[in-house]
Amino acid sequence: MLTVKSIPAFNDNYIWLIHNKDNHCVVVDPGDATPVLETIDKFGFTLDAILITHHHHDHIGGISELKRRFPSTKVVGPVNEPIPGLTQPVEDGDQVDIFGERFMVLSVPGHTLGHVAYVGDEKLFCGDTLFSAGCGRLFEGTPAQMFDSLQKIATLPDETEVFCAHEYTASNLAFALVAEQDNPHLQQYRDKVIRLRANGKSTLPSTLSQEKRINPFLRCDQPSIKRSVADKAYDNSDLETFAALRRWKDKF
Repeated sequence: MLTVKSIPAFNDNYIWLIHNKDNHCVVVDPGDATPVLETIDKFGFTLDAILITHHHHDHIGGISELKRRFPSTKVVGPVNEPIPGLTQPVEDGDQVDIFGERFMVLSVPGHTLGHVAYVGDEKLFCGDTLFSAGCGRLFEGTPAQMFDSLQKIATLPDETEVFCAHEYTASNLAFALVAEQDNPHLQQYRDKVIRLRANGKSTLPSTLSQEKRINPFLRCDQPSIKRSVADKAYDNSDLETFAALRRWKDKF
């Protein structure tokens, strides 16, 4: 099993650092090089690769500076997005080796059109596609694309750890508790998140099993969610339930 450290960045980003016992590391979505380099120097790591999920600046802004410090570092990212310094373009079905663990590349469009996720070692690095108790905004993609991406993620094993890129859990829960007021798992999770955040601790990673219990965007087949968007949806399909839920969240 690989070890993962969280590196807080900006107001609510997490840059994920994956390392092995030999002090080599890989970072995921380094929007800012400074905290990454501070962590690398603190632990004496050598940076082998950078994994990118999508092209937004808060995910790629640190690449150039990290490459200056570690010129041989590979930059792995989606083939159809403008990633600076990209050395290994990837798409759905490709595989990436991280310290002997095989990670599969998943195409998960919605937030952006070329967004990818990386899954392996019972870990999912999903950028801005799936959040704890939420999902990403549709800046480029369609509701159908994001719905399909989330359904693809939902087929992964329940024990999969979810490493998303933002600490949005508390605000997502505020919406989820309105969207599904009678969900006891949500109420229990809210209490846990309040305790964690009060102590300055991260709510991540989550697990896929937990998200299936509390994330409204993974529960669009549930009657309780369908009822909550009945006055906002054009029909009763799971896709339109998702679309209505996402429109509602955008204005929440």
